[in-house]
Amino acid sequence: MAIRSKRLPVSEANGHQFVNNEAEVNVFNGETFPAGFPFGGCRICGQHPTYEVVEEAAHVQEPCSHPDGITTTITLSVPSGKLLVSDNLRPVYNWGDDALVDYNCVLGRDRAIKAMAAIGCAFGHASDRSLGLYRTEQDRYIIATPWIDFDNDETPSIPDETCLAQICTDIWSYSLADYEHWLSMGGDPETLDSGDTVVNVTPGTYQFVHHSGERGFDVDSEGTVIFAHVDRIA
Repeated sequence: MAIRSKRLPVSEANGHQFVNNEAEVNVFNGETFPAGFPFGGCRICGQHPTYEVVEEAAHVQEPCSHPDGITTTITLSVPSGKLLVSDNLRPVYNWGDDALVDYNCVLGRDRAIKAMAAIGCAFGHASDRSLGLYRTEQDRYIIATPWIDFDNDETPSIPDETCLAQICTDIWSYSLADYEHWLSMGGDPETLDSGDTVVNVTPGTYQFVHHSGERGFDVDSEGTVIFAHVDRIA
């Protein structure tokens, strides 16, 4: 008798999140055997937990280490008052892959953000939609995607005049650094392209609160999608 594979819904995820909320099983001789998750591990912690099949559904056994997702907070020193805004400041700033779990999960991206912050770069994960750095108040900013209602007046949810830098989304990320620090690390102004911007800000220390790892964060939601809040704290 041949082995037959099929997918079952995950009815008890134990805090994990899976693509399509499905698990795979093999059926042989009337018995069902767990066979893993067809689209990879947990989208939050990256793990591949075990599960039991109960009434044609998967019940995950081990709990997720971060069931509420992760809000990642880092600081960036900008003593020059010149903030370089880009989609990609690698290879000047980069993290070691050996220190990370899977970047495709929230925990992996959290570690990448912290590793980049440790060497002077505020890095974050984004989507492929329009992205920019917007001033909300004096010394307060957001990295966000505005909502545009194309069925009505097409006015963006964030005023265009508050946008200090548009960020290319070809690689689904953003990177910010003190311009003078970037130069001291070997950055070459000739390598900057039209999508990179140097923004004048108040010199000081800025706190970045990254939201894309939070449970329920939806890049496709209607309204302004805020990837990070940026505030001068010193």
